[in-house]
Amino acid sequence: MTLFRAVAVSLIAACLLAGGVTAQEAKNTMPLIQPAELAQILKSSAAQRPLALQVGFRVLYASHHIPAAEYAGPASDEGGLKALRARVNSLPRKTFIVLYCGCCPWTHCPNVHPAFAALQSMGFTNVKVLYLADNFRTDWMDKGYPVEK
Repeated sequence: MTLFRAVAVSLIAACLLAGGVTAQEAKNTMPLIQPAELAQILKSSAAQRPLALQVGFRVLYASHHIPAAEYAGPASDEGGLKALRARVNSLPRKTFIVLYCGCCPWTHCPNVHPAFAALQSMGFTNVKVLYLADNFRTDWMDKGYPVEK
């Protein structure tokens, strides 16, 4: 990562955490993965699958989640961010990670932006955020993509 990119990522992360960036601006700065693309990747060999981390609320994860996804805790609070950092701290910084929440419409989600900013500040370079325009049910489950309970 170049120094310029590192500084830019740090500034973006700081703005996201401070609420200084609109949801639309954040969407434009985070690398997104579409539900259909992730569903296709999940059909591939285990070596190619990302580490999927649900950074929303436990009740959503307990109800239904992406197969093999891990619950990381709500990134909207410090406890959730601490759990997220602890989970990924020992991983190589090039690990393919997909973050998702799905609690509410993308423009109102309190969790994905802080989670992304936290991983970027730790130096992770292959993080994508699952773009769920409305919520997990509408944009994942209702489309017939795989889930676990």
